[in-house]
Amino acid sequence: MASIRREILIQAHPEHVWAAVRDVGQIHVRLVPGFVVDCQLEEGARIVTFANGLVARELIVDVNDEARRLVWSAVGGKLTHHNASVQVFAEGQEQTRVVWIADLLPNELAGAIGAMIDQGIIAMKQTLERSAMHG
Repeated sequence: MASIRREILIQAHPEHVWAAVRDVGQIHVRLVPGFVVDCQLEEGARIVTFANGLVARELIVDVNDEARRLVWSAVGGKLTHHNASVQVFAEGQEQTRVVWIADLLPNELAGAIGAMIDQGIIAMKQTLERSAMHG
């Protein structure tokens, strides 16, 4: 099973970052605009439309406020298994460390999914730092 792990430092308070991450239906507005262009909620899931045209149904597995951790699972499409999480950690006084982990099958999709995560984490950093400065 392929496992992809990325982490990034964001110049924003963890509460600000977590508020955007946990708002599972507004990621196209608050978290990763430009990377995700639409997000529609349905019972226990969200339908995410990415800028590259990919549409994914993601089951919301857990929103853990105490651990500041969101877990979801993409279902359907070419993936036979997908489980991902984003976790938010305080890093000093003014920074937040975000860790994004995705486990998936088939292994052959790891390159494409890893590239998407890289784009998403850059969009996340830009959006959250900009909104922290202005908000």
